Formats: sequence, C-alpha cells, structure tokens
Amino acid sequence: MPPPPAKPALNPPLLPLASLPSPRALPPARLHRLSPEKRPRRLSSAAVSAAPSTSSSADPSAELRTLCSHGQLAQALWLLESSAEPPDEDAYVALFRLCEWRRAVEPGLRACAHADDRHAWFGLRLGNAMLSMLIRFGETWHAWRVFAKMPERDVFSWNVMVGGYGKAGLLEEALDLYHRMMWAGVRPDVYTFPCVLRSCGGVPDWEMGREVHAHVIRFGFGGEVDVLNALMTMYAKCGDALAARKVFDGMTVMDCISWNAMIAGHFENGECNTGLELFLTMLEDEVQPNLMTITSVTVASGLLSDICFAKEMHGLAVKRGFATDVAFCNSLIQMYASLGMMGQARTVFSRMDARDAMSWTAMISGYEKNGFPDRALEVYALMGVNNVSPDDITIASALAACACLGRLDVGVKLHELAESKGFMSYIVVANALLEMYAKSKHIDKAIEVFKYMPEKDVVSWSSMIAGFCFNHRNFEALYYFRHMLVDVKPNSVTFIAALAACAATGALRSGKEIHAHVLRCGIESEGYLPNALIDLYVKCGQTGYAWAQFCTHGAKDVVSWNIMLGGFVAHGHGDTALSFFNQMVKTGECPDEVTFVALLCACSRGGMVKEGWELFHSMAEKYSILPNLKHYACMVDLLSRVGRLTEAYNFISEMPITPDAAVWGALLNGCRIHRNVELGELAAKYVFELEPNDAGYYVLLCDLYADAGRWDKLSRVRKTMRDKGLDHDSGCSWVEVKGVVHAFLTDDESHPQIREINTVLEGIYERMKASDCGPVESHSPEDKEVSKDDIFCGHSERLAVAFGLISTAPGTPVSVTKNQYTCQSCHRILKMISNIVRRDIIVRDSKELHHFKDGSCTCGDEGYS
Repeated sequence: MPPPPAKPALNPPLLPLASLPSPRALPPARLHRLSPEKRPRRLSSAAVSAAPSTSSSADPSAELRTLCSHGQLAQALWLLESSAEPPDEDAYVALFRLCEWRRAVEPGLRACAHADDRHAWFGLRLGNAMLSMLIRFGETWHAWRVFAKMPERDVFSWNVMVGGYGKAGLLEEALDLYHRMMWAGVRPDVYTFPCVLRSCGGVPDWEMGREVHAHVIRFGFGGEVDVLNALMTMYAKCGDALAARKVFDGMTVMDCISWNAMIAGHFENGECNTGLELFLTMLEDEVQPNLMTITSVTVASGLLSDICFAKEMHGLAVKRGFATDVAFCNSLIQMYASLGMMGQARTVFSRMDARDAMSWTAMISGYEKNGFPDRALEVYALMGVNNVSPDDITIASALAACACLGRLDVGVKLHELAESKGFMSYIVVANALLEMYAKSKHIDKAIEVFKYMPEKDVVSWSSMIAGFCFNHRNFEALYYFRHMLVDVKPNSVTFIAALAACAATGALRSGKEIHAHVLRCGIESEGYLPNALIDLYVKCGQTGYAWAQFCTHGAKDVVSWNIMLGGFVAHGHGDTALSFFNQMVKTGECPDEVTFVALLCACSRGGMVKEGWELFHSMAEKYSILPNLKHYACMVDLLSRVGRLTEAYNFISEMPITPDAAVWGALLNGCRIHRNVELGELAAKYVFELEPNDAGYYVLLCDLYADAGRWDKLSRVRKTMRDKGLDHDSGCSWVEVKGVVHAFLTDDESHPQIREINTVLEGIYERMKASDCGPVESHSPEDKEVSKDDIFCGHSERLAVAFGLISTAPGTPVSVTKNQYTCQSCHRILKMISNIVRRDIIVRDSKELHHFKDGSCTCGDEGYS
C-alpha cells in the first residue's frame, strides 16, 4: 500500500462530492484492483448449485446477509461480484464485518472496491463499517478515501481515523485530524482522548498534550480512568514526570494500568528510585501487580546496580507465577545484563522453553555492552541457525559488536539484511551502521549511509563527527559540526567529538567557541566534557587555560590528572609532573597505567634514571599495577637516551612479556642519539619483523646512518622505502587565524598570500645567514638525491609559522600542528624566528610538542644536536 502523503490534504466535513477525486483517476494500485488471474477462482458448478439460488425471485441482499451470518465468506463474495445489482447497505455492512472478523484482507479490499465503484458517496453506517475494517487491516490510504466520501461523520468515524493514523505512525496527521474534528463541531468521547494522547506522546508534543488535557477537563472526562491513564503516559513520554505524577496523585479510582503507567513513567525519565518506591507502595496498598508491572520493574532494577534487590525481584516473580513467561524472562536477561552478570543471564536464556526475537536480542545486546562482542556475534549466528528472524534492535546490536571487533565482513552482511527487511528507515539501525563503518576505517561508506538517512538525530551527527576524528579527517568533523548546529541541538557526546577535532588540528579559537557553546548549554560538568576541554587546551599548548579548567573541574577523576600530567610532560616540565603526581596521590586519587606512562616519559625526557626506576618498581609493589608494553618501552627509552644501551638491551632480554615494535624502536632511537650502528641495526631487525610498513622506524634508521656517515646503507634503506611506497606522505601543517584553519602542504604555492609568506621567510633566512646561523642543509653526498629532511619533514611548518606571523598581532603566540616530525633544519630555524620576532611559537608534530621562546625549545634540543 502506498503510504499517505506526509501532510494529506484533508477534506473538510461535508465536502461537496463534485470536488472529490474520481476513483478511476487514481492509480490502480491504490484501489487494490486485482487482475483476473490474481483473483480467486470462481466456484465450480457443483458449488454454484449448492449455493443459494440467485434467480430474480430471490433477494440478493438477504441471501448475502444470510451467508455472512453463517460465516460463508467465499460464497458471499461470489454472490456480491456476480449480482447485477449492488446489495443494500445492511448486506455490505455484514460482509465488511465478516471480513474484519476473519482478518480477510484480500476479500475485504475486493468488497471495498466493489462498493467504491457503485457508490458516489457512503452513508454513515456503511462508511463506518468500511473504515473499521480498513483501519484494522492497516490500509490508511483506502480508509482516507472512504472517509472523504462520507457526507456525514459521527464521533466513531473520527475516532477510527485518528486511532488508525496514530497506530500507523502518522502521528502528526492523527493530531491534524483531531483538530479538524474539533473544528467540525463533533464532540469527542471517552474513546477519542486515549488515541489523541498516544499520538501526543509519540511525537512528542508537550504543548499539544496540554491542550488536549484542557479538552479532557472541558468535556467532563477528568474522572475517566482510561483517559487519565493516557494522560499520565503522554506526560511521561514528553519528559514531564512531575505533571504525570500530579495526574496520578489526583486520581480517585485507579487500576493496575494506572500504577504501571506511573511506574514506567518514572523509569523512562531516569527516576528509577522513585519508580521503585512507587512499586513498593503499590504492594503495600495490596494492588496485585501484573506481568507488565513485574517486567518493567525487573528491567529498571538492573539499572540501579543493586544485586540484592534484583534477586528479590527475581524471587517475587517466581512466587507470582511469571517465571516461565517469555516476556518476563526477556526482562530478567536484560536485568542481569545491566548488572554485568552475563553468566546468570545465560542461565535464564538456556532454561527458557520458548524464545522469541527479543530473547536473542537481549543476549546479543548484553554481551556487546559488557565487552564481549565476539560472544554477541556467536549468539547472533546461533539465532540464524534456529531460524529466528532478527528485528531492527537485533541488527543494531550485532552491528555494534562488529564495530568493536572491526568485523567489516559481518557488518556488510548485516547492512544487506537491513536493506532487504526494510530496516534502513529505522534510525537505530542507520546509526549503528554509521559507527560500524567509521570504526572499520570505511568512513566514505558511512557518509553514503548518512546521506540517504530520512531522519538524522543527535546520535547520527555525533557518530559522523566522531567517525571523522577516528579516521583522522578532523576538518570534515568540524565542517559537519557547524552544519549540525543549524537543525540539531548537540549533546555532550557531540561536543566531546568536536573538541577532539579542534585538539587534533590545533584549532584553539574554534575550541574556545565550542567551550562557550558548552557553557551556554549549561552542560560543562557533564560526563567527559571537562576532561575534553582540559585535553584541548593542553594539546593547543595553552597550559594556563588547561590549569584553570582543571581547577574549576569539581569532580576530578584519574583521567583529569593524567591529562594534566601529559601536558606538563609534553611541555618539558618533568619536575612539575613529578610534583603534580605527589599532589595527586595526597588527594587520594589512585593512579592507573596511563599515569605511569606519563611519569616514565617525564623521567625519560629529563634523564631522571633513579626516579624512573623507583616509579617502575612502585607500580607493582605499591599500586598493584602490572607493567605493560608501554611501560617497558618507556624504561628502554629512559635507559637509551642517557646512553645505557647495553643495560637497555639486557632489560629487553629479561622482559617477562614479548617486546613489541615500540620497545625495540625505543632502543633504535637511543642508538641513533649515541650513534651505535651495530646495536641499532639489531634493534631495527626486530622492529621491521614486527612493523614492516611503519615509515617512522625507517626514518630513525636513516637518521642513524646519516649521523654515522654510512651513506651506502642509507641509500639502501631509502630504496626499500620507495619500493614499499613509504616516502610519499606529504607533509602538512595547520595554523588557525581568526577562527579559520589554514593548511599548508610541502612546497605549497596555492595560498593566496604565498608571496608575502615567502618574503617573510626569505627575510628571516637573510638575517640568519648574516649571523652565521643559516638553515641546515643536507649532508648527502649525492647532489641529486633529495634530503631525508625534505622527504620526512617537508618543511611545511615554516609556511604555517610565517603566515601566522603576518596574520596575527605582534606579541601573540603562533600555534601550528603538523602531521610529520620536525627536522633539524626546521627546528633550528624556528628557534631563531622566536628569538628574532620575540614571539612564542608552538609546534605540535607527530612526535612531541615544541614550545619555542627566545631562541630555545622545551624539548631541550634532544635529538637535534
């Protein structure tokens, strides 16, 4: 059935028949005409002879009524279509009621088409019978055509249409019909308001719900239990639990549905404790809970993390006789999954005599949310073996598991299944697909899904913004964020993703604008947002702002302390980081693995071997933290940087876990610093066995050979890199000026101010040459060979810094972000620039953060001497 238009041009009551569209002017599909070959075969001659006679002396209408009263639908339909004259209204009504009772859709539509051909308009009784049948079949389009051909309509006619449109999901159209009903002067009854209020809650439309509430009081239905139950549900769906509770408390007569509606209303609005208190009051008042009550409370009890109460609910349900009910068992699985007790959930699932799609979905979702995505996909596979058809929630849960595991193969199959079942219009499925494709590094496929989504909510936009960040496409993340603000209000998750994009690109001004937006929304303390703001300022080199944000953050957690620790380390303040750690411990905050990675990095960069060993040993002895590969890599880096290469190698040999590329890479870097070619080659051998396509390690080996003057070996490494395609990654640097991020590629000549930029750089080079501090040139003996600095650095940060100098006020810092490492030549030039122009220059490259000030750098020139 073609769906009705989003905003149907509803006919006003008593519309002249001449203005109605001709049935024959509509497409045949909309009248459900059946071609002769698709119609049921005519009765055989024996059947015809057995059927009542249709001679002229008999009354076809009376015979049709008789057949309908005996439930003989096939004979009645044959008689209808074979009679020369149409039957009377009573016969039609009897036939439509029989079709509705039998749920006989095709015969009902054939009878409807027959009546439509032979009636220019429908009487009230006939029209209502047709409306009731068609709405029961879900045929809202055909029902609307019948409704339009009814000159007279009573409250039943309107109720059927309002309720039918609401059940079909056409909620706004249902409310529009209710308004037209009121304009037509039709007085609503007790059956009208529950239908209308359900639509208000479904939209949700709180203002319309308040208006309908006024109508309830105006027309004297304020004491009807069914109407008041619908009012409570409407307010709860609209997020106004207080108004719902006022309705509940004002009721003089309540039934079990009233209690269920109010309890569920509290749960839906996050008031689990209040809902459970009301449930206990229900038991004290000796109101017997039904299956819906027990199911609702069981699911909610899992959200309270109170295992004792959850088990009491399980016992209560068993005593009440609900233990074998499928719906209750499903809620029990959800409860145990919410408590992280998947073993108990699995026991309940395995003991169920019958399982529906929701049972399987609860297990899949439970495993996925509790960190067992592999088991979630195993259950999904078993679901298919048991021939259980998944629903939209099943597919969404399975897609979430695929996103965690990076199982693109299964995700693509789920995408195809969702399309075949028509689930792509379900926003929960589309959002799950966005996350799956983004985390599987197929962001372009996610863009395609996003483009064709009929509706996009805050989760859709947040998934795309976070997906772009995950795939290192941060400019597109900020582009989508700005477009989102036009139509959708962002939440804390959206802001966190947008702030991460600003931090990755060094877009400080954009980050400050987002910070201001967060303050205007009043959610600056919500979730991870305070930590995201600290991280933004740390990565943009603004430790002052970061410290201010840290101090105003009331509920600091270990992540907050770790971010600040990392900031101090990145800016070369190792001593401050150690003092900050002592302050952290004094406040009672327990450090974690990330804390010690930052501390060991501080010791490594500061050459504090003694302090590093003490921290490393204290991890297990004092804080019960087992060192992982990152901690071992930091220790190797610490020993290697101070020249204890043999000790570092022995440390690796004695590791209780197998070293990874990062561990050997730390040793390789130490060999580069101290020009130990033999040990460096050994470290490189292990590195390339583990990470054969990581260009960074090849760069370290090239540096080692270049510093040792081993040009022949350097050439071989360069050739290997070219063969692997590892030396063509263009250098790119970003600088933010007046809220706009400008990107500069290696040898970029496309910027509109490139002449001014080059002029500034040439002037700086001349001043450096005059002071005998010219740029460091390549030491390669091959004149035609491009230097490794040109390949692995690209010098793009020089362009970005020069543009920042000419585009900002004197004295203001220039902050640049780069996707590659900063070479020795650029490092030396930037130090000189900071001294010449007397401005702070902050460059965050792929390795570390450099803060140039008055001719010096916070990195201490380590690796650049």
